Amino acid sequence: MTEETSPSAAAAAAPAASAIVDARRREMAVEHLLFGTLRFVAHRHPELIAELEGSLSHLWDKADDDTRDDEAVRTIARRFIKSLRVES
Repeated sequence: MTEETSPSAAAAAAPAASAIVDARRREMAVEHLLFGTLRFVAHRHPELIAELEGSLSHLWDKADDDTRDDEAVRTIARRFIKSLRVES
């Protein structure tokens, strides 16, 4: 049996879904611009990649609940760095 969503609940869910979509789009745009900037700078200053890699031990997840996962954040950063190495 499926539960039906009331019109008011659906209307309330729409802004939340819209906020999630907006956040995802902002994240994609920022990621693209940041990676492009890093690639540009790293091409001219190859030592930047080593510097970024050395800073990963200071990177942490700012969540203060059970979703906090510092290593997951570092893993994402390592993927960026790996891509930078390939691109530069």
